[in-house]
Amino acid sequence: MFPYIGITDFTNFEQVQEILRIFEVYQPHESNRKLHVGVMMSYKTLNELPNKWQQVFPPKETVADIFSSEETYNCLHYVDYENNPQLEKNIFRAICFGGQGIRALQLDMIWPDPTELKNGIKAFCADIEIILQIGRNAFEDINDKPEQLAERLEKYQGVIQRVLLDKSMGRGLGMDAESLIPFVMMIRKKFPTLGIGAAGGLGPETLQLVKPLVKVLPEISIDAQGRLRPSGNALDPIDWNMAKRYIIEAHKLFN
Repeated sequence: MFPYIGITDFTNFEQVQEILRIFEVYQPHESNRKLHVGVMMSYKTLNELPNKWQQVFPPKETVADIFSSEETYNCLHYVDYENNPQLEKNIFRAICFGGQGIRALQLDMIWPDPTELKNGIKAFCADIEIILQIGRNAFEDINDKPEQLAERLEKYQGVIQRVLLDKSMGRGLGMDAESLIPFVMMIRKKFPTLGIGAAGGLGPETLQLVKPLVKVLPEISIDAQGRLRPSGNALDPIDWNMAKRYIIEAHKLFN
């Protein structure tokens, strides 16, 4: 399974093309990493309910166009921290908006029902990867214990292919990588084929935060969002010059 360097909050295909150009120019020859193109969608934007993100997330009808590149790891981030009903139906609908170019669905949720997930994904009849975000609330729900994380992940075997350890959840809060090492080691021991990613306050000036995890797991994936704007506020648009510097520094980190 290839690792990735991620940016979340693309809103049009032109941004993808420019970042992919930088990604390929600076990518070490021997690297098999891919550019993770993250696009946001929530339960509320999917169902056209009023919310503060409706001016930030791209219209759901445009997601398929953003996922036009065959060279990128196109990932739709589906947000529903309230665990609203009809998960199976909503997952199916969200994936459909990703079009033919969707390669992954990241679930920004708190331990969603694995059976409903499986049924919703199966209904789509396409081979896409599922990434389960382990966010701040999900960590609290397992009492911040690696053993309890392993027990909970047992229920998702055959349903998810990757996990993202992310206590920041898009808010730009810097990760405590040392505290995540026991969780990474537990996942690798219990689920050796599961891809592992980490996020939390990563940007062009803060990639050193993830270095302890890279030493433990060189093939770890990373994703950046909040710290790709000067304000650190995900309600503001990405500064694409900052995003380019992040890509360049991330390649150096893994070289």
